[in-house]
Amino acid sequence: MKVNEALASGERVVKIAGLGDSITGVYYHTGGRRAWTEMLGLALQRLYPQAKLESINAGISGNISADGLRRLDKDVLAQHPDLVVVMFGMNDVARSTPEAYEQNLRQIVGKCRVAGAEVVLCTPNTIGTDPSRPMDKLRAHADIVRRLAAELQAPLADCFAAYEAVSQRDPRECTALMSDNIHPNMRGHKLFAEVMAETITGRKVSLADVGPLPGLPHVTAKLAANQPLRVVAMPPSDTLIAPALQALRPDAQIHVDRWETAGLSLAQLEASAKARGWMAMRDNPDLPKPDLVILAIPAAAQAPDFPAFYHHYTWILNWSLSFGKAEWDAIAIPPAVTDPTAAGTEAQANALLVIQGQDLPYPQRADGDTRAAGELLAEFLRQQLQP
Repeated sequence: MKVNEALASGERVVKIAGLGDSITGVYYHTGGRRAWTEMLGLALQRLYPQAKLESINAGISGNISADGLRRLDKDVLAQHPDLVVVMFGMNDVARSTPEAYEQNLRQIVGKCRVAGAEVVLCTPNTIGTDPSRPMDKLRAHADIVRRLAAELQAPLADCFAAYEAVSQRDPRECTALMSDNIHPNMRGHKLFAEVMAETITGRKVSLADVGPLPGLPHVTAKLAANQPLRVVAMPPSDTLIAPALQALRPDAQIHVDRWETAGLSLAQLEASAKARGWMAMRDNPDLPKPDLVILAIPAAAQAPDFPAFYHHYTWILNWSLSFGKAEWDAIAIPPAVTDPTAAGTEAQANALLVIQGQDLPYPQRADGDTRAAGELLAEFLRQQLQP
């Protein structure tokens, strides 16, 4: 692809746009701060360290390919991208026809090429059980993308095949790619970016070591403006957060709402998260938004099996974020931080699996570290709030 020459030279900024639905856009599924478009930029930067890159995320929740075609000029081509990576299909399966899907993708490719942009076509990811999106129909839509890519000689990023390969290798590993039945988490978006980067460059790259974005931007802004902070925190963080923040900013005004967890199962905590989360705020605009949510799900909160654990734990996190781009900060506290005896346990490993997939910042307790939870939290906050 011609874009590789520009990436390799590093002489100018290369613009890469991602066009799609909620699986492309920045939503709670990946922590609310970035998604595969941004991760693709990171993957290409690793392959071309000298490259100058600008990522354009043009993903909107609920869109079908017809919506993408309609807003292509305004949201993408007006920014003069060098490359457009297109991923639709998840909503087309539920609300459109195969014929319209193919025709819309064909027109998107044509319009991008007329504008001077190269195009990569992507198959959608596989999903869990969803009656409106039967797997056979999703597979058929993936086949449409494959046939169209071959016909138009457009590079193909076969994300569907990549997800199927993971599922065949280890169903648990495939579960860990997802934030819910339909939307991949950040671990899944890293896989997207790896597949796309190999399609573009012909070279493999791994993003497995990429951690969450540092910083707590909403807390930082409130502190800088000397405005009061509203914190929602599970215990014992509810008693630890104010002293930890005031050690950094003695004048900080902090109001803490305790989120009770004692004796609750993961299913009950999920219900509690939903009752206070973004959907409740959407339905009741008078509910105050937090500036920071601290999720310290205790190791004692369990579920009957791993699928149930993963589902409930993930949705506790999902409901605790804003629906789209982050409107408040959130951090997760793995069990071993507040309970050292949880280190090395299955509960700790499973919690980290979910937290890391959600791309949330989290403190850690190193092996042999016997410090109190408050000290670990204070150190973590110092790191996150560094200018």
